[in-house]
Amino acid sequence: MNEKEYKDFYDKVGKTNGWDFSHLRVKSEGAIWGFYEEVTKSCNGSEVLLDIGTGGGENLLNIASSFFFGIGIDISGGMMETAHSNLNKSKLSNVRFFQMSSDQLQFPSEFFDIISCCHAPFFASEAVRVLKKRGHFFTQQVSEADKLNLKRAFRRGQAFGEVDGTLKDRYVGELKEAGFSKVESFDYDAIEYYERPEDLLFLLNHTPTIPYFGQNNQDFDILHEFIENNWTPKGIRTNSKRFMIVAAK
Repeated sequence: MNEKEYKDFYDKVGKTNGWDFSHLRVKSEGAIWGFYEEVTKSCNGSEVLLDIGTGGGENLLNIASSFFFGIGIDISGGMMETAHSNLNKSKLSNVRFFQMSSDQLQFPSEFFDIISCCHAPFFASEAVRVLKKRGHFFTQQVSEADKLNLKRAFRRGQAFGEVDGTLKDRYVGELKEAGFSKVESFDYDAIEYYERPEDLLFLLNHTPTIPYFGQNNQDFDILHEFIENNWTPKGIRTNSKRFMIVAAK
């Protein structure tokens, strides 16, 4: 999704469904890394960190003890409402949230030591501008082959039909062109098991995996058949394919 599509989707879904993922029962087998764990490996407690596409801010708040000061931005007003609520509950003093587009970062040049961006659009030229020399940029994104059996069942889906690796190659090229000195990429394709049908339904209602899910009268029939065909003792089986890029300035 581009940034406008991201904003429109999450504003609509956030107001309708809320953002409480804490009750989602899903297990993953084969995930090689945890994204924000990788981010914290570059922290020693003195860094100023920017989290692009921070959503409700849960991940940034969870790693707040790893850095000196952190800022989370998101283009969605609904997301920002949740983030400020979560911040107030956390009582943390070293995190701030701002509604902001990633294509025009309203920060001075070379302001941040680390930038993270998980499952959200970013602009390499702005990231390199606000990052300090020898700083690091981390991003994790959804690969085209993610939830592939689900997309095939619906015959539509996020990036369905696109060549796997297209987005990764584009982002790697953009980061190199923007001036990052070292750009590395990593992939994994994990198996996911959704414990209950309502967990899979929650995913479909809260993400753009299957665009406009529920607006087609056949969607729930397709979902029912998918659950029957992919039910295992561990849960409803699909896949989670992700790529991570680490770029050094």
